[in-house]
Amino acid sequence: MSLERFRQAKLAEIESLRRAADQGVLPPAYAGTRPDFTAALRVRHRGDLPSVIAEYKCASPSRGSICQTLQVEEVARQYAACGAAALSVLTEEQFFQGKLAYVERAVHAMDGPATALPVLRKDFLYDPLQILMTASTPASALLLIVRLSPQAAELRNLRELTEAYGMQAVVEIFDEKDLRLARESGARIIQVNARDLDSLVVNREACLALARKCPPEAGETWIAASGMSQGRHMRQVAEAGFHAALVGSALMQDGRPGEALAAMLR
Repeated sequence: MSLERFRQAKLAEIESLRRAADQGVLPPAYAGTRPDFTAALRVRHRGDLPSVIAEYKCASPSRGSICQTLQVEEVARQYAACGAAALSVLTEEQFFQGKLAYVERAVHAMDGPATALPVLRKDFLYDPLQILMTASTPASALLLIVRLSPQAAELRNLRELTEAYGMQAVVEIFDEKDLRLARESGARIIQVNARDLDSLVVNREACLALARKCPPEAGETWIAASGMSQGRHMRQVAEAGFHAALVGSALMQDGRPGEALAAMLR
């Protein structure tokens, strides 16, 4: 399972968006409030723990089905009540069984945009039309993966388009080369994924080592993603210099995501 397969899986969606754009029927940009994603991550849960972006995740290529019994509304309410700083909502359909509609459903489940936690749209996004489609939802942020847009100018254009619609771009990296490109593009939110999306192998120590070797610069907010399932992992993330951790499978796998999040943050 290579990253290129994820790119290919989005081609039909992008073509559909192009037809909609040509016909002038793309949905308008969301006009409501988008909570500040970065500000939410900068508030630590406690002095020794990072903030947590808690993820709604039904399935993944590496694990197959994770949790099919809980709707996004219930999970969003549990996360909001149990200490999440923000939500991540997987919207990729083929491999992760997500839907773009889950973003709005999650926001409204938390009593609407005025009181909702910020929501990150997590998907394989590399075309400007995907950014425009995200802008039609109440998402506060979206994911851009360096290896899907490996030219700094291209990545910068996508980030700037994201910001033009009042959203923030989380730029995902795997190694120092990716980090150089992310910084060259002007990225300010950097997510280090411990899971290599080509091999699907998780190396949490490599993720931590990258932050120690190339620590966050002034104005950057760093997120550690993948492979974290225990409170000690949260403390290691904070000690390495990360501001936040994104956690999905470990919270969803037993069907009690709120309880799992609360236990991880004790």
